[in-house]
Amino acid sequence: MPRGQIPTIVHLDADAFFISVEQALNPRLRGLKCAVGGRVRGIISSASYEARACGVYTPMPTARALKVCPDLVMVPHTSGRYGEYSGRMFALCESLTPVLQRNSIDEGYLDLSGRGYRTLSQVEAAVRGLRDRIRDDLGISVSFGIAANKLVSQIASKERKPSGFVVVPHGAERGFLAPLPASRLPGIGQKTAAELERRLKVRSVADLLSCPESALRSFFGRGWREVRAMALGEDDRPVEVDRDEAKSYSEQETFGRDIADRNIVEGVLKRMIDDLLAAIRFDGKRVRTMTVRVRHPDFSEASAGRTLARGSDLSADFYPLVRPLLAAAWKVRRPLRLVGVQFSGVAGRDPQLELFADSDERRRLLAEAVDRLNAGGATRVMQGHRLLPRPGSRRA
Repeated sequence: MPRGQIPTIVHLDADAFFISVEQALNPRLRGLKCAVGGRVRGIISSASYEARACGVYTPMPTARALKVCPDLVMVPHTSGRYGEYSGRMFALCESLTPVLQRNSIDEGYLDLSGRGYRTLSQVEAAVRGLRDRIRDDLGISVSFGIAANKLVSQIASKERKPSGFVVVPHGAERGFLAPLPASRLPGIGQKTAAELERRLKVRSVADLLSCPESALRSFFGRGWREVRAMALGEDDRPVEVDRDEAKSYSEQETFGRDIADRNIVEGVLKRMIDDLLAAIRFDGKRVRTMTVRVRHPDFSEASAGRTLARGSDLSADFYPLVRPLLAAAWKVRRPLRLVGVQFSGVAGRDPQLELFADSDERRRLLAEAVDRLNAGGATRVMQGHRLLPRPGSRRA
């Protein structure tokens, strides 16, 4: 294979990340039907594959999960620990290549071009070595997809979870995608896939490619060319490296079932804020801008952000933004498929500002104490918003 034809774009996707971290902290959980979430009132934020096989999904209400799987072991959410494990995981990735794009706390891309690999087997060996280091050093499972572009590598990484390792040689993109369900393509959710089957008799990616252009144009509108390009496995997006001055922290969650309950979504967003700010404190940074992003079942998206007068690493400064930002982004009151939070405007701590922020420093010391307690793996400190009300109920 010519050197320039070696697939070198790698997608990393941690398997059931939150519960995987909990299993690393407590190996007795391995092999059990277990999940992270509030036991009395709450939702499932991560479930082991054994639990998923019984019908437990994210973000199923805990009460329903325990009915579906009576022997489900519930594990409290360990604030701060997930951000730490994410940082360590991506640090191991950076030992393989500096060209790294972090998509979220548990997912990202690596570009191995320019690293001197001459054969596909060399690329595979390097990525397998990375997978082994993550497993041995962190005790968590990660799936990888290797392909010539970001689109195909991302789809490949999700095909054989957990501990998946799928390689798509250069030129084999169309053949790899053809037998897959059309819903594997980004932007085609289950409802869109069902409508495709009803209107155009399309079930697979191959069926999609066999459709006349006029039919695709009628169904997808102006985006039909992009959909067809994806079906062909075409994608020219580069792996975007975080620059220090433009670095951001983000996390998102795709729900197993569409969610319409605002209280549940707000609780998920606050949990993400806790995790991200713990990582931000660990890095010694402050952030000014918070953006909330939502995605509907038809993959339409909206976002809203707000910038503080000065940077902060404290949850209390960002909690009040959750409700107004969610309302601004979620104007169309349809169920949500995905919700996410991003922090940007990253800067280091300013010692001069510290002198005039005694109250913030006291709150920071408390937050860091909670981080340390939760990082120990034995003591659990849980914020009240993690005990979410049952769907449909009102929060006082």
